[in-house]
Amino acid sequence: MSELSRRAVLVSGLAVSGLAAIGPSAAATPRGRATDAPAPWGATPSARQIAWHERTQYAFIHFSINTFTDREWGYGDERPNLFDPTDFSADQIVGAAKAGGLRGIVLTAKHHDGFCLWPTTLTEHCIRNSPFRQGKGDIVREFEQACRRAGLAFGLYLSPWDRNHADYGKPAYIDYYRKQVVELCTRYGTLFEFWFDGANGGDGYYGGARETRKIDAEAYYDWPSIVALVHQHQPMACTFEPLGTDIRWVGNEDGVAGDPCWPTMPDHKPSQAEGNGGLRNGPLWWPAETNTSIRPGWFYHADEDSRVKSPQRLVRLYDESVARGTNLILNLPPDRRGRLADPDVAVLRSFGRAQRATFAKDLANGAVASADHERGPPFAAAKVLDGNPASYWSTPDDVHTPQLVLDLPPGRRFDLIRIRERLLLGARVTRFAIDLDTGAGWQEAATGACIAAQRVLRLPAPVTARRLRLRITEAPACPAISEIALFLQVAPADVPLPTRADDLWPATAWSIESATAPGTAALSDDDTATVWRVPVRGGAATASVTLRLASTARLGGFVLIPSRAVMTDAAPPKGYRAETSLDGRSWTAVGADEFSNIANALTPQRIVFPGRPSARYVRLTFVGLAAPAATMAIAGLQLLR
Repeated sequence: MSELSRRAVLVSGLAVSGLAAIGPSAAATPRGRATDAPAPWGATPSARQIAWHERTQYAFIHFSINTFTDREWGYGDERPNLFDPTDFSADQIVGAAKAGGLRGIVLTAKHHDGFCLWPTTLTEHCIRNSPFRQGKGDIVREFEQACRRAGLAFGLYLSPWDRNHADYGKPAYIDYYRKQVVELCTRYGTLFEFWFDGANGGDGYYGGARETRKIDAEAYYDWPSIVALVHQHQPMACTFEPLGTDIRWVGNEDGVAGDPCWPTMPDHKPSQAEGNGGLRNGPLWWPAETNTSIRPGWFYHADEDSRVKSPQRLVRLYDESVARGTNLILNLPPDRRGRLADPDVAVLRSFGRAQRATFAKDLANGAVASADHERGPPFAAAKVLDGNPASYWSTPDDVHTPQLVLDLPPGRRFDLIRIRERLLLGARVTRFAIDLDTGAGWQEAATGACIAAQRVLRLPAPVTARRLRLRITEAPACPAISEIALFLQVAPADVPLPTRADDLWPATAWSIESATAPGTAALSDDDTATVWRVPVRGGAATASVTLRLASTARLGGFVLIPSRAVMTDAAPPKGYRAETSLDGRSWTAVGADEFSNIANALTPQRIVFPGRPSARYVRLTFVGLAAPAATMAIAGLQLLR
């Protein structure tokens, strides 16, 4: 039989390799068949959430006063004249993001330090009091215009916490913050996202008060009113993070979504675990955004040039976020020039080229689709192949676990399988399986839970299959599958990174003289899986450790390594005090500060001692916990030369 005549038989529904292989056809048994669309099931997305889902991946840009102070969180007392990029180019940054396949930019217009990247008249702590463009610059405007030129969407981040403002924690600050929201929503064209950070309240400059201010975020900000204010001016901008916004935090800063990661959630402030996995059939359509940085830190630090994520790691990151139906926001921190550093650009180009080549051709094109049940001609199995996201295969209302077969053209080799649901009808499929026939009959190749916006399954190795079968194994309603697509991963080119300077004292060059609690071997064993734990007693979270060098030497500082394990009973320290000594008796203070964002980022904290003091002993005192817990936990310590 010729290929043409064989396919004609398949279309008629008579071939063994098509409908006859999986059961009676709905065309032959029109039991309860409907020609109208199925009713939506469960929570469903809004129009702006639908548009957001379609973006899939975009960039975060952390660029502000912290870029010039080498910090992650500014205290709020920084002088505006520190902000002075020498060769700023929004086009270079946006162009690199586009080369990486990112479809938008979210810029930190104001981080926790309160410094504003636009020339607002609401505060003096802003760009108009910096040397940039002789005080006439507007970083927000330049990014917005660069995005429009490149065809990328534009969004903004406005930290609710402001460690500079004298009224933070008081009612007057909320009026100030709302005015900032309006300025940003009315001056810079259409926004696709507006980001509210979850970090709120704590130590700060606060107009010179230099104190700790605690708030009840939900009551203080009145989030529903602020979200409504954004939507009043930007109806298509998805808001991020607090309960009542359009998109939620995935619960970590590693860019890793739960598997599955449901787009539906309970109607309460979620735990980190709930944010990571979602809630099947939750009452809210509140999908997750996975956030992480291309470097260990969120702001640029020169000593991280050798630690940029590789293109291969970005492919894995795609599998852990976008492939699980979430959107990825990948942070790209500009350096003090106001440009992305060469290693970051090279990685983005390699990753972008590989992904464009991977997804350039749908290898399911030319396949013939058949199903054991169809709702009617408008919802035929072939709709999964037509490239139209508004059309879909569906079944009669009472058929929840049907099967669909793709008879593939000869020689189709693939390792990625993408499945999508018609989102306007809700997340209908609970569980599913993929079977492949490579010439020896059906073999189960993959299983999964949750399809929703999309599910991209990666096979262990490329296969050449004659047929592919989608089995819906659990669903509360008839399915609405809009796409099944096949791709072959193109490997990204390797990118050599700068060699990291060996600026650490080897663990053999120092020893632990004394400590608050036993178990300190975990601090120097170069194993992040082992952890030094110090119980919190009487509400006081303080621990100290004294290190002794083999001989007196100049010290550059220290590195604290928090545990990355999920621990509900322990947390890393919030801050530190550092002292040095030549004899172990007389001590000199060399630094005290917080570990910025350590609870969420769980990244190594690199602390530099001013002046590189000479010392034989180092005493580190850790003060407070970065999150509520009964135990302080530290995975490791290192000393800088």
